[in-house]
Amino acid sequence: MTTETASRGARVEQDEHVTLGIVGMTCAACARRIEKGLLKVDGVKAAAVNLATEKATVTYDPERTSVEDLIDAVRRIGYDVRGETVTLAVRGMTCAACAARIERQLKKVAGVLDARVNLAAETATVDYLPGKADVDALVAAVRKAGYDAAIDAGADAEEEARQRTYLEQKRALLTSALLSLPFVVQMLSDFAAQAAPQWPWRFHLPPYLQLVLATVVQFTVGMRFYRGAVKALRARSANMDVLVALGTSAAYGYSLYAVLTGATHQLYFEASVIILTLILLGKLLEARAKGQTSAAIQKLMRLQAKTARVIRDGQEVDVPLEDVRVGDLVVVRPGEKIPVDGVIVEGSTTVDESMLTGESLPVPKGVGDEVIGATLNKHGAFTFRATKVGKDTALAQIIKLVEEAQGSKAPIQRLADKISGVFVPIVIGIAGLTFAVTAVTSGVAPALVSAVAVLVIACPCALGLATPTAVMVGTGKGAETGILIKGAEHLENAHRITTVVLDKTGTITKGEPEVTDVVASGAVAEDELLRLAASAERGSEHPLGEAIVKAAKEKGMTLAEPSRFHAIPGHGIEAEVEGHTLLVGNAKLMRERSVDISALRAAQEALEAQGKTAMLVAIDGAAVGLLAVADTVKPTSAEAVRRLRAMGIDVIMMTGDNRRTAEAIAREVGIDQVMAEVLPEDKAAMVEKLKGEGKVVAMVGDGINDAPALAAADVGIAIGTGTDVAIEAANITLMRGDLMGIVNAIRLSKATMRKIRQNLFWAFAYNVVLIPVAALGLLTPILAGAAMAASSVSVVTNALLLRRWKPV
Repeated sequence: MTTETASRGARVEQDEHVTLGIVGMTCAACARRIEKGLLKVDGVKAAAVNLATEKATVTYDPERTSVEDLIDAVRRIGYDVRGETVTLAVRGMTCAACAARIERQLKKVAGVLDARVNLAAETATVDYLPGKADVDALVAAVRKAGYDAAIDAGADAEEEARQRTYLEQKRALLTSALLSLPFVVQMLSDFAAQAAPQWPWRFHLPPYLQLVLATVVQFTVGMRFYRGAVKALRARSANMDVLVALGTSAAYGYSLYAVLTGATHQLYFEASVIILTLILLGKLLEARAKGQTSAAIQKLMRLQAKTARVIRDGQEVDVPLEDVRVGDLVVVRPGEKIPVDGVIVEGSTTVDESMLTGESLPVPKGVGDEVIGATLNKHGAFTFRATKVGKDTALAQIIKLVEEAQGSKAPIQRLADKISGVFVPIVIGIAGLTFAVTAVTSGVAPALVSAVAVLVIACPCALGLATPTAVMVGTGKGAETGILIKGAEHLENAHRITTVVLDKTGTITKGEPEVTDVVASGAVAEDELLRLAASAERGSEHPLGEAIVKAAKEKGMTLAEPSRFHAIPGHGIEAEVEGHTLLVGNAKLMRERSVDISALRAAQEALEAQGKTAMLVAIDGAAVGLLAVADTVKPTSAEAVRRLRAMGIDVIMMTGDNRRTAEAIAREVGIDQVMAEVLPEDKAAMVEKLKGEGKVVAMVGDGINDAPALAAADVGIAIGTGTDVAIEAANITLMRGDLMGIVNAIRLSKATMRKIRQNLFWAFAYNVVLIPVAALGLLTPILAGAAMAASSVSVVTNALLLRRWKPV
């Protein structure tokens, strides 16, 4: 690594990330304005605002700005920031001074927006920013003040806030609908009279009653649009609120003037009243649909157990999940959820892991096996030692990953963002031009109707919701089926994949090889050869080394402890055992150490022709034999390769194994392109070479050796049964060690991109077609309001149809 690269890497590591919940956005123009405002803050490197999740993700230099500065910037633009809220049960308070002291201590925690302590209820309610503060930090602050605290069980605060907002909107809609009903009856009566002059019944509201009803709607229900418009204009911008406020105010103001001057035949109160009602209806339906887009997150959260049965002082005690600590012994009975991640120390069972991995069959578990929190224990009782709790559990990490992915932006959204940023001012200009031209040609009243229709029809909401709603549903659906996608960019890139490069061991094969043959040259006996090789491999984490150790232990051999061990990536190992230098590895290792293996060549070639991996063994520079290890192919590997090729995708196998072994495995699964004997450091270069040929490359692997290649690929896909390093380097993680996950990830990407394109097409087409129609006077303001409300709802509803997607 060059000095420049190293210094740049150091600077990147200093940057911090924060996710802010934004309150008050109504359309894509709002999101764009907040994004621009945040990017103007000194020290902000990147900012992405998601209208659907109502969150802003910001990368910033903490030496130049702070979270408080970011919050101030959002508020100056005219919006507010909402963090998460947690209620802590506080023990030990005796007076108001206690409450004040705890409150002060909580407010000192970085990331805390506000803290309120209730002495009577013995609770502390804290608003904080996820990523900057967490529950553990809050509990620690209370304990630092000299009291005790634990999380108070209760409904999720964010869901409660959504419900409150939804109910407020519902009440506003009911009020508006009731007051609009007389206008609707009047409209229907007028329509019937025009269609059939002989129609006997007419209903007409007195002008002053119309004024009273319209005034109530305009300045109570419609006040939210005025407030939003004022905030936007103060920030020298415009959004949906500006359009609605302008359009309805124009209709109301003109009608008010007509009433006051006696021109009661030119009233348009019904336009302003019914437009507001229809827009509220659209927003209510949109809010309900948007809530469903995050159903995957809510479903994952509901998987978590509430309590755990922990052994404390020799007794089984039920404790809240938050009180479980790493190292605790936890007892799980048949039919119960496993509360946290851990390793079984006693008992055996089968576990249903389908809720996290998508694996339909229960998985047998015994002593030494890992269990995952939130999965379901089927049959046996067992005891396990907790290894990961709280935010470190697999479920918590999955939820965090999905939340981050849902908050990210797909590259395809950039065009919509750019258009949304200039859309409202252009529409206001079109409306003004429409009014001027129509006033000259047809009079002021028709001009007003056309201008209002233009203002109301042109809402950028659909544009802003088109991409993020589909991304939210797509990433959520992936999580439900064991496909974790780290960001919208990777979800989009996956549909363009033209070449899939598969690692062999642990990816195509099970990664659980077994020793099948022991061939000794005569210098040592076969059992002694196995014992010495297994002793040398005791320090190895490579699957082949582990297979040798396992084979020796199954034979009851007592292994020696190597006094020196050195792993040579892509070659093998070197170790000092009982005073001898042992080499265990491939032919390359032997050649480099000048070991003559000619006597073993025939046996090596015969075993490799059978698809086995032959590992040569040398003692003190002399070849003494070889061990053959076979790794069986996963049941679905051949079917996955067949499906990938049917999709028009090239499939290549890349492995460090020798060509003969690699080609035998490749033939078994239907791969005809093999890159064999590739050293770990060369895998990334091979991926770059394929990319240089114009291919969009997905690299699939599960080991430390694969991490550089995963990072180099257009899309890195890690098998979730592999190492943490590989999973960290990848863009997509498959929770199951099943190659069908690759097929499903690409299918899900294609399905999501179809929805995004459909949404963007209809959002663009809606505006392109209907704005001119409204400008020509062919669309009434009321129909324009209905169409505008329907556009946003249709986009979100179309995205929700993606929930019907099913893996193969």
